[in-house]
Amino acid sequence: MQTVLLGEAVEHAPVAILVADEEMRYVAANATATKLLGYTRDEFLQLRVTDVAGSPEAEGEFEAMIATGELMGRTTVICKDGSRRSLRHRSSETMIAGLTYYVAVLWPDC
Repeated sequence: MQTVLLGEAVEHAPVAILVADEEMRYVAANATATKLLGYTRDEFLQLRVTDVAGSPEAEGEFEAMIATGELMGRTTVICKDGSRRSLRHRSSETMIAGLTYYVAVLWPDC
């Protein structure tokens, strides 16, 4: 029951949650991420972190997160319509079923 509740809570959380693999490919996106950035879930699964990150330093920042285990601050993302949004974020490494993934939580300023 707890797994189901947590799954639903993450899916409908008031923040965007994106999960990427070691190759920087998105493997999961919650409903808020699709709403906030305008991509469908299927479109997210075809994208890499560098496709959505609005910063030329995105790949280096991803590597820094891997090296330190987490990264937080402000980032610029590119929405599906081409607009850019400045969001706060916190990203960190996690293990799921023995595989390494990177979870990013993003939210706009209130």
